[in-house]
Amino acid sequence: MPDASSATRLPTAEPAGTPEPAAPTSTAGPVEGAAGPGPGDGNAALYADAVAVLTGWTPTGSAAAEARDRTLALLADGPAALTRHHLPGHLTASALVLDAAGTRVLLCLHGKLHRWVQLGGHCEPGDHTLAGAALREATEESGIEGLVIDPVPIDVDIHPVACQGGSLHHDVRFAVFAPPGAVPQVSDESEALGWFPADRLPEPLAGGTVQLVVPALAAHARHTAGHPPR
Repeated sequence: MPDASSATRLPTAEPAGTPEPAAPTSTAGPVEGAAGPGPGDGNAALYADAVAVLTGWTPTGSAAAEARDRTLALLADGPAALTRHHLPGHLTASALVLDAAGTRVLLCLHGKLHRWVQLGGHCEPGDHTLAGAALREATEESGIEGLVIDPVPIDVDIHPVACQGGSLHHDVRFAVFAPPGAVPQVSDESEALGWFPADRLPEPLAGGTVQLVVPALAAHARHTAGHPPR
């Protein structure tokens, strides 16, 4: 296993469930933070965003295309499909965080899975966009301020989980970019956090994480071209 950079444990608030107006399409650029309607719109805004984002998204592969289609079918059940109480499955949002140079990825050793995985989790009532949910999760779990997210998904993955006695996570995944010199701080949800070379990920690795690297690096290249390093 490659050596992970050390991180300091930081007390966090109790983690809530984990993953708007017109959603971003594949031509959108990176945004800093989530924006959307007021707090009263709740799941309706997030639901509208999820449908728009996934409908307009060009999948990054055949497996992602199948997962996208299954997720859109799940969303036919309405905003309930965003919550963990929806037993057939529910949407989550996650993020593969890259360092400023685009050479390392930030992974957490999950406290329950005991595997290295990208950051992310359930959507919350205050989330107005899937990208905003992923950015919130990445910020909470990394302790890094100033993260920037590309609002175009890099993957959709469906996998079984233990929620409500057994369900499916329809996980919509994004690329997130850390500022120069970012130092992660371990949250209560993780056993460890570490930066790893993009071509040498640690073991044991959660299924589906490795497939995020190539599209995340492509997103970082687009981001860097539009925002040259200072």
